[in-house]
Amino acid sequence: MSASNEKPDVLGGVIAYLQVEGAAAASEFYQRAFGAKEVARHPLDDKGRTMHIHLYINGSSVMLGDFYPEHGHPAVKSQGFSLVLDVKDIDTWFKRAVDAGAEVTLPVQVMFWGDRYGQLRDPFGVNWSMNQRS
Repeated sequence: MSASNEKPDVLGGVIAYLQVEGAAAASEFYQRAFGAKEVARHPLDDKGRTMHIHLYINGSSVMLGDFYPEHGHPAVKSQGFSLVLDVKDIDTWFKRAVDAGAEVTLPVQVMFWGDRYGQLRDPFGVNWSMNQRS
C-alpha cells in the first residue's frame, strides 16, 4: 500500500471504479477474498472515508472509494452489473471468497457454454462472477 504521490501502473483496458460504504474495509475484504494487492490509497478523512484506493486483482486494476454525497457521489446500492474474474482454478478462488465472507448466489457449475462458472455477492453489495474456461 502506498499513501505517497507514487502513481502505480493502471492495468487493463476497462477499469472498474466502485463506490462502496467503507472502501478501506472493502479493500481488506478484497485482499482476503480475491488475493487483491493494494497499490495506492488516499488517506482517510475525518469521517473515516477515502476518495481513492487502487487494487490489483487477477492482473487488472480495480479502484474504489467511499460515497461522497457532498461532492456528487451519493450512496447508491450496486446493481445491474457483475465483475467477472477469469481464473484457472475456480474451486480455489471461489472457496477463498466464500471463506472471506462472500455470499454464493450461483454455485460453481458447468454452464451451457462449457465453462465452469459461479457467482457471489460481497458484503458491500457488489456482484462477482468467476469463470474457468474449459
